[in-house]
Amino acid sequence: MPYVAVSALSHPGLLRERNEDSLVIGPWTLCATVTATPQTLLFPLGTPLVVAVADGLGGHPGGDVASALVVRRIAGAGPGLSSEDAVRDTLNTCNRAVYVAAGGERETELTAMGTTVAGVVLRPGSLLAFNVGDSRVFATLGSGLKQVSVDDSPPPEPGQRTTSLVTQCLGGSPGYRPVQPHVTAVPLAPGDRCLICTDGLTDPVEEDVLEAVLREHDDGRAAFELWKAAIAAGGPDNITLAVVRVAQE
Repeated sequence: MPYVAVSALSHPGLLRERNEDSLVIGPWTLCATVTATPQTLLFPLGTPLVVAVADGLGGHPGGDVASALVVRRIAGAGPGLSSEDAVRDTLNTCNRAVYVAAGGERETELTAMGTTVAGVVLRPGSLLAFNVGDSRVFATLGSGLKQVSVDDSPPPEPGQRTTSLVTQCLGGSPGYRPVQPHVTAVPLAPGDRCLICTDGLTDPVEEDVLEAVLREHDDGRAAFELWKAAIAAGGPDNITLAVVRVAQE
């Protein structure tokens, strides 16, 4: 019977005082926590299984509150995320929930808190990749690693590889703004792997390095080596990642 193995960790990096990232794997959530050793969980492949990261917006109050709120809501909705519309509806509900928790039309200490989100819903035969913001989902598809999420960010400045700006996120503004979640269906077969991560990994680490690590190491070791690569590159931001593999018993 096919099953899903998920190896994940979350770490503040070397320059941030706290971790504002959050993580959801099925019913399990990890919020504002420090782990340097990957945790591996196994699930049967049947009922929709959601794995996602959320990156609280830096420079805004309550980034950790926003990311935790979103992953907990996604965890609750997870078994019902059987279609693209269900995923979009849940992300739109999360966007509204972040706005309301920030005070709605009232100005509070959490006004304009926000978060990105990116993840997958695994089902027999296919997965749904989704995101709002610049956290990313990669999948190993035939010829190598391919990004299957869509960055909500402007083009980087000349000479720069990345940008810290986002064009949409969940919450993140004093007034309510609707979002247009990206949701993509991807075929899924035993042996396929995904990488879901915040930009604390992808900003300092080149994509060819991500691909090489995933090619050379098994799940838990790959998660650890990816984290090490981000730390070796300066660890400028919170680092949260999950390596997901579909296996056949």
